[in-house]
Amino acid sequence: MKSYLLLITGMMAVTYLPRLLPLLMMTGRPLPPVLKRFLQYIPYTALSALIIRGIMQSAPDMRLATVVGILAAGICSWLKGSLVLSVLVSIMAAFAVLQI
Repeated sequence: MKSYLLLITGMMAVTYLPRLLPLLMMTGRPLPPVLKRFLQYIPYTALSALIIRGIMQSAPDMRLATVVGILAAGICSWLKGSLVLSVLVSIMAAFAVLQI
């Protein structure tokens, strides 16, 4: 039991520290405008990469749920622009299609 706790703590540290250190180092420093503009597009790029991969790897019996989820995410992104909200809406839409 003690070795698992040490293992989990170590995994937590190596996962969390690479995210925390750049945040601490960049706090209070202005970013160049080019970098700011680049970072604004990352959520949309990540979402589209996940969606495209999901389309290519979706099971044949789940094609309709996949298409409905994509449409829901696209519409929500267009109207609201929130990455988290778009993902949640697409999950709920795909789940609703699978339940019908």
